[in-house]
Amino acid sequence: MKNAVATGSQVSAVVSLIVAMVTTGLLAGVFYAYACSVMIGLGKFDDKTYVEVMNKINVVIVNPVFMLSFLGSVAFSILAALLHLRSDLRPVLIWVGVAVALNLVSLIVTSGFNVPLNDQLATATDAQGVVDYAGLRKDFEMPWLTWNIVRALANTGALAVLGWALVQHGRLTR
Repeated sequence: MKNAVATGSQVSAVVSLIVAMVTTGLLAGVFYAYACSVMIGLGKFDDKTYVEVMNKINVVIVNPVFMLSFLGSVAFSILAALLHLRSDLRPVLIWVGVAVALNLVSLIVTSGFNVPLNDQLATATDAQGVVDYAGLRKDFEMPWLTWNIVRALANTGALAVLGWALVQHGRLTR
């Protein structure tokens, strides 16, 4: 047994990995749920209902619980990386670095593709007169679904890599 008692920095490092895994896993789960249920269910509705419901979802999802996982997946992964800069924990750093990169991919995809598509969809209001719901949906649905799958895969990959980093951390500190 290498270390009979874990140091405070080792505990902080492992806790940061666990919190990064949880927030990343929650986010991967949200995107997965969209891909395999929410969007399939919405797809069964007419164009106007699809656009209106998606717009409502896009408003309510921006809440503290979602934002904790959305931003926390990146922030806690970065914190885990910083806490693994110590020479005795550095072998874990490569795995955490890959997770940071994958979580950043998800953040960039969301900010660069999904959110702009959401914003474009939000322009549909009856106050403007006749709304082309079919056109809005056509321009939104497939690109949004595609980018959602990309970000779901990125977060799922990050979750797996963080899991492996946790295993490696355990091997180094036992």
